Amino acid sequence: MGIFYLEHEYWFAVFQLVLAMLGMGATLAPSDFREVVLEPKAVTSGSAIQLLVAPLVAFLFIQAFGIVGGVAVGIALIAAIPGGTTSNIFTHFARGNVALSITITALTTIACLVTTPLILELLIAQYMPDSFVMPRGDMMSEIALTLLLPLAIGMAYFHFLPGSAASFSKWCIRGSLLGLVFIVIGSAMSGRLDAGMFGLTNILLIALLIFTLAIASWLVCRIVGMSTADSTAINMEVVVRNINLGVMLKASLFPAVIGKPDAIGDMVLFSLLAYGTMQLLIATGLITWGRRKNHAPSIKAATRT
Repeated sequence: MGIFYLEHEYWFAVFQLVLAMLGMGATLAPSDFREVVLEPKAVTSGSAIQLLVAPLVAFLFIQAFGIVGGVAVGIALIAAIPGGTTSNIFTHFARGNVALSITITALTTIACLVTTPLILELLIAQYMPDSFVMPRGDMMSEIALTLLLPLAIGMAYFHFLPGSAASFSKWCIRGSLLGLVFIVIGSAMSGRLDAGMFGLTNILLIALLIFTLAIASWLVCRIVGMSTADSTAINMEVVVRNINLGVMLKASLFPAVIGKPDAIGDMVLFSLLAYGTMQLLIATGLITWGRRKNHAPSIKAATRT
């Protein structure tokens, strides 16, 4: 399993990401994006936090703690990727503005076609070998083919086959989670997930990063004057990142090679998986907080269940 995974790591990553985006698309209709017009302040603020504040926090975080190597690259990847489909589900559980969450997820997913390569180039260029050239064109093509195209196909499925869209979405998401499990198992069996090598200090740094992103998002929402429901949605978008995309980009930038250790690539992967695990714990706290603050589910949230 370990050798087979190393030979096909990139395609494992593509498989789980494409299924995740198909599942997300199958829950979306063009009407979901009317929030862009109806609530420009919330959408603009939430998207700006995702695209500007999160990378700034990552940059300051890396500089403040002197983080280098694979962990720095992992943190940069985490900041460069948009929110994932899970943030929409968690926003619903927290009684936040689900429509706003969906809109920000979709907009930042489309924007990441340009912003992700740019943010990575700005944040991690100094940590890469002198001969390394950021494959911006390849990354844009991969994001378009593995993120935007499956999203569009999923939305088309929802439009033409609405009766089975919910079931289709559910199985796609389950398949994506299974793909992520295969990635974890394959990486572990190939000896590439070494908690001892990653170190307790780095695990604590990833945990602190999540808290910092959550606090920064909350502060900006307070300053801008967001409602509690809108703040809940934006906080979820900032904390719950699309780790599926991060894993795929890691496999593209740092492909596994049989018999050749990759200290940077392995640390990047561990950083992503550690964040993906811990973000669920923080999201649980946000759900509890949101349910106390948001006394009743929004009409939009209720109609989507």
